[in-house]
Amino acid sequence: MAKMVDIGGKPDLHRRAVASGEIRLKPATVRAIRARRVEKGDPIAAAEVAALQAMKAVWQVLPHTHPIPITAASVTFDVRADRIVATTTVEATYKTGVEMEALYGVAVALLTIWDMGSLSRKTRRGSIRARGLKACGSCRRRRA
Repeated sequence: MAKMVDIGGKPDLHRRAVASGEIRLKPATVRAIRARRVEKGDPIAAAEVAALQAMKAVWQVLPHTHPIPITAASVTFDVRADRIVATTTVEATYKTGVEMEALYGVAVALLTIWDMGSLSRKTRRGSIRARGLKACGSCRRRRA
């Protein structure tokens, strides 16, 4: 039987999680993103908003997580020649950690970039060739 863990007896602690992941792209796709030549718009700006929205909505899509009163959240991007690295940071003072919020934010950010850059990745046959999506490269957590 599925259930949420009872956290009612746990004390509120300051918690912080940092997650990162990367999406490998063709250099031509990265150049198009940098030059703002992506038909759907700016993938980085859209991914930033998508990640922040995702971090706030984890409890709605992952059934065993608790709604957490997030006190701070951010996402940064490192655009390299053949990849984009996304890093999310989430903080809360609560009874349970924020790792899932950080990891989910990274995944949604990278999927947003993948979706928005899809037209730049099409081959002459119309298919899209994946170079790689490493959505959850690492996650560090801290509680105090």
